[in-house]
Amino acid sequence: MQQSTSQSRTLILGSTSRYRRELLERLRIPFEVAAPDVDETPRPDESPRELALRLAAAKAHAVAAQHPGAIVIGSDQVADLHGEPLGKPGTHERAVAQLQQMRGQSMVFHTAVSVVCLDTGFSQTDLAPVQVRFRELGDAEIERYLRAEQPYDCAGSAKSEGLGISLLDAIESDDPTALIGLPLIRTCQMLRAAGLMLP
Repeated sequence: MQQSTSQSRTLILGSTSRYRRELLERLRIPFEVAAPDVDETPRPDESPRELALRLAAAKAHAVAAQHPGAIVIGSDQVADLHGEPLGKPGTHERAVAQLQQMRGQSMVFHTAVSVVCLDTGFSQTDLAPVQVRFRELGDAEIERYLRAEQPYDCAGSAKSEGLGISLLDAIESDDPTALIGLPLIRTCQMLRAAGLMLP
C-alpha cells in the first residue's frame, strides 16, 4: 500500500561502497544502487570538511540527474589529519605509511550525506564529524593488522567495525555509523524530510 507520493518513489544509494549498502540495509526499506560519475579530486585550498560536503552533494545530484523522480542518497568520507586529507590507501605500502602517520594522533573523519529529489526540489546535505584517537602503534602491530584485515579501500586504513577497533583509544561521535561510511541518524532525518516513512 502506497503511503504517499514520496513513499512510492524509488530510493537510490548513489554509491558503490559495500559498507554504505550494508548500513542502508539496516533501515529495511527497498533501494537500488547506482554509481555516481564524480571527479573526487580536491580543489586547491579545499578543507577536508568542505571536500566531504561537496562530494556527497555532487554524488547525489549526479545520480539524481539520471533518475529525477527518485530520492537519492550521496555520501562521502574524508579522513582529516591536522587539516590534511587522507584518502583510501589502495596499497599495503600506503596503508603502512598512513597508520604510522596517525599513531598517537587524534584526527577527524568527516562523513557527509546528501539527499536529493529533483522532481520535488528536495535537497539537504549535512556532515557527521567523528573524532578518533589512535593508540601509539608499533610497526609490528601495524603490519599484523594490515595483513589480517587488508583495509586498503578505507579512508585512513582502519575498519572500526572490524579488527581496526583495536588500534584506537577513543571514538567520539553523535552518529555512530558515520565512521563506517554513512551517518544513519542524519540519513533517517533527511529521508523523513523527503517524505519517506521510517521505520
